[in-house]
Amino acid sequence: MTRTRTRLSRTTPTIHRTAPTTARTRHRAGAGLLLAGTLLTGCGAQPGEIPLSEIRAESPSPTPTVEAAVADTTSDVVGAAAGAAGAAAAPTAHNGLIAGRVFLDQDRLTSAIFTVTADGRTRQQLTQPADRTRDDHPAWSPDGTTLAFDRTGGDSPGRIWTTGADGSNAHQLGSLCEEGAPDCLNETETTPAWSPDGKQLAFTRSWGTSDPTTEQIQYSDLYVIAPDGTTAQRLTFLTNDTPYSGVVTDPSWSPDGKQIVFSYRTSATGRPANSRALYLVSADGTGLRQLTPWELRAGDRANWSPDGTRIVFTTYPSDAENAPGGGIYTVHPDGTAVEALTPGPSDTIYGIASYSPDGTTIAFAQAPAGGISELYTMRADGTAVARLSDTPGRGESRPNWGTAQPQG
Repeated sequence: MTRTRTRLSRTTPTIHRTAPTTARTRHRAGAGLLLAGTLLTGCGAQPGEIPLSEIRAESPSPTPTVEAAVADTTSDVVGAAAGAAGAAAAPTAHNGLIAGRVFLDQDRLTSAIFTVTADGRTRQQLTQPADRTRDDHPAWSPDGTTLAFDRTGGDSPGRIWTTGADGSNAHQLGSLCEEGAPDCLNETETTPAWSPDGKQLAFTRSWGTSDPTTEQIQYSDLYVIAPDGTTAQRLTFLTNDTPYSGVVTDPSWSPDGKQIVFSYRTSATGRPANSRALYLVSADGTGLRQLTPWELRAGDRANWSPDGTRIVFTTYPSDAENAPGGGIYTVHPDGTAVEALTPGPSDTIYGIASYSPDGTTIAFAQAPAGGISELYTMRADGTAVARLSDTPGRGESRPNWGTAQPQG
């Protein structure tokens, strides 16, 4: 494999500030959901120099009831005008099923891939994992016929699988590693993402020894592979010369297939230590650059608007894992115009967000502090929030919105 080295370049985010908006649509229900955002601005800051106090949305709103969710989703959300603020209208796109992860046990050791309709009324479990096995990180193929996901735990160290939109023909892609190969110690392949032409899957490959103190893996970088498991290519070398420095994960392709956004989470020995940021790299491995400042702590899978003008992502506080206080934001691919769609700080935990195929709506996961996550939708500008799921004790998260239509 040809090794490609690239120099990191810094983008200059533009932070816009406007007067608080009071005419936003608010939907009634129980407390806990924080919504809506203010377009933020300022000038000329480099990544790592934007104070979090400058990136805040306006005020909390109530959590919608399940009854409100059905009405909101069918009328306000799915039927939202393509010209709504922040929406990326794709005239020929249609909104199909939302895929996600659901836990099957109270201890959250076993999880499956499921799909749900945009009104929340019809859901189907697609995969049948063994006990203590996690199926995770679902990603739709461009034509909506196939879902890629990863399976970890049990007998699987972390491998990529695919399944049909109806749960049929589930099978594992061949591993890059041969048993006993020197670079295959503790090797895992996770977080797959389809290219827009359906000819490649980007994914995370991690391998090497594990630090006994921090449990940090030695190497982690981004790869691409054909859906049949052949022609693998390494795209990034962020950990090549700095082992144990962090984890590269959660790729997402631009609509034109030219760029991939991904998450980089540094370890205690990384620079800076124990932080998060989004990066961009070209599909051929060149042009690596940081997209979000470290202080924003962006992580998990980001998602491009269908017209490629914005990227939606989630942030996380510097506290313990699963601590409240993050939010959902959007940013231009050049790193400018960071906008908060949910306010912060908050007592809410936000998860991965995903644009609908027509760009008018965003699906996302949310949980109260110490609670179980559920799926919600909102317009692309952060208004008209609606609860999509109500599965007490199970926990639904990691939405990925595709074009597949319900079976039957």
